[in-house]
Amino acid sequence: MEVPPIVSPRLELISLSLEVIEALLRGHNIQAERLLGLRLPPDGTEPSRYVLELRAEQLGRDPLEQPWLLRFLVLKDANRTVVGRIGFHAPPDAEGMVELGYEIFPAFRGQGYAQEAARAMMDWASSRDGVKKFRASVGPWNAPSLHIVGKLGFVQTGTQMDDIDGEEWVLERPV
Repeated sequence: MEVPPIVSPRLELISLSLEVIEALLRGHNIQAERLLGLRLPPDGTEPSRYVLELRAEQLGRDPLEQPWLLRFLVLKDANRTVVGRIGFHAPPDAEGMVELGYEIFPAFRGQGYAQEAARAMMDWASSRDGVKKFRASVGPWNAPSLHIVGKLGFVQTGTQMDDIDGEEWVLERPV
């Protein structure tokens, strides 16, 4: 499936197909680079195996979910540098909620990429039928991410326990 990138002033948010995700899971980064038409960072900053496996399972069940899922944040520079990842956990649920997740690779943090990419993803999703609410789940210890979602208008609506990250604050905002 050909999924157009979501574009912001400094970034292209490039969708990862099942084929790309499977190549990354097998450690075939050169194949993934060829499929994406860009170079991955040499330091292994691709998404965690856990995230890749989750998204591969989702795409295996329903390839039409691809536009909603995992994307690389690619700088619009001559090198097309991959600086992080972003995506929704799934398409909108029955109540019109989509949950946003993102990670900026350490060398690129503190430059506004997460907020820019999140805003672009949310703008894209807002133009789709059925999206009524955005959610983010952030550990209370993750001050930078809490700052980002705060600037995007999210407010805490509850807490939850995550199997990997432990306690998380659930933050939401309407479209």
